Amino acid sequence: MRLSLGPPQYFWPREQVFAYYREAMRWPLDVFYLGENVCSKRRELRSRDWLALAGEIADSGREVVLSSLALLEAESELGALQRLVENGRFRIEANDLSAVQLCRERGLPFVGGPTLNVYNHRALAMLVADGMQRWVPGVELSRDLLAELCAAAEAESIALPEIELIAWGRLPLAYSARCFTARAMDVGKDQCAFRCLQHPDGLPLATRDGAPFLVINGIQVQGREICDLAPEIAELRALGAGLLRLYPQAEGMAEVVQYFRAALASETPLPRRGDDNGYWHGRAGMAV
Repeated sequence: MRLSLGPPQYFWPREQVFAYYREAMRWPLDVFYLGENVCSKRRELRSRDWLALAGEIADSGREVVLSSLALLEAESELGALQRLVENGRFRIEANDLSAVQLCRERGLPFVGGPTLNVYNHRALAMLVADGMQRWVPGVELSRDLLAELCAAAEAESIALPEIELIAWGRLPLAYSARCFTARAMDVGKDQCAFRCLQHPDGLPLATRDGAPFLVINGIQVQGREICDLAPEIAELRALGAGLLRLYPQAEGMAEVVQYFRAALASETPLPRRGDDNGYWHGRAGMAV
């Protein structure tokens, strides 16, 4: 079982991004996902910068995948996606069906991201036929539902792609054409002045009673809890997972990677460092 560093969900300054990934190349990771997948206005790094960074990481012997936006809103964003798909070297993580279609038309294999909304084996089979070689199930899929889906696929002799499960980080729950961070700051989306840069791990959102609730990250809403599936590694192996995705966080990520390496090598579950994932166990997401 391998470890991947998922695409960056937060908006960090350009130099911080380069420093972060050059440090991350020292960590025992197998796969890196790069690129903006949340908001098209986040342009600290342009496509050529991500490609240069991808080349640097690939030259160190790691697999690199370029992640696409989960929500496209303009023709210009579709054009940028096309250029990303046609990069000529790296596979794409398709986070919406526009990316799937562009890869299919060009006969290019791709990774199916968690926002493709796959809930049954027939949809999975269609995407595999389109060229999907790896699949990241959505955050709300439970252990039992995933097992049922895989069993149904095998019963119909449907070849399963490699499965990558989100094992660490705040879970991305929803996306909107509105910018929640700009709204919280009482400014318009087009006048946001990149307020996300002020919140390197998202902006905590509380209920009216002041109880911690969610985290807002531009147009994305995340769960407050840090999902940690390291204690369930035996279950993940039994389901046939080939990759565990760790979402980047601003601080302490080297220790997280070492924690998962230790969990993979251990014969017994390690004490949980993050939060239990209610979705995984078929409960409400916050029911930790």
